[in-house]
Amino acid sequence: MNTITPCRVEEEPVIHEIINDAANAYKGVIPADRWHEPYMSASELQSEIGKGVRFYGYREANRLLGVMGIQEVKEVTLIRHAYVRTQHRGKGIGGQLLAHLRQLTNRPVLIGTWKAATWAIRFYEKHGFALVTEREKNRLLKTYWTVPDRQIEESVVLADSRWCRK
Repeated sequence: MNTITPCRVEEEPVIHEIINDAANAYKGVIPADRWHEPYMSASELQSEIGKGVRFYGYREANRLLGVMGIQEVKEVTLIRHAYVRTQHRGKGIGGQLLAHLRQLTNRPVLIGTWKAATWAIRFYEKHGFALVTEREKNRLLKTYWTVPDRQIEESVVLADSRWCRK
């Protein structure tokens, strides 16, 4: 049986493993100065959780195959750190996680990703998100995320239909 449930504290090592396995897709795609090994350290994961990112996991036969985080920041909800184990991609797991997390909020939902990760952008567009303008992206990343300027240069933001441009 497949389920989506909140991840537990004791699953942090598995979440970390999934993130770094799936993030290998970025290697050689995003700028070299943005890639590092591991892509996310265990302390970075703990920091993100400490900042309010709540992870949900897709489980098949009680094995965690994919994770996705949700974080409420000011008046919006951010989808953070969406990853599916490499060997289980293309099976609808990410779409199910995204749909589940979207049901948890009535707020506008925003997603940031690397602009070079065209597969991720297409995935979010397929699920009803739209790219915001470059100017709006810069404003949103500075308002709702804590990322360096270099990452802002290399990122895009997608918004759901609840997002109302001011």
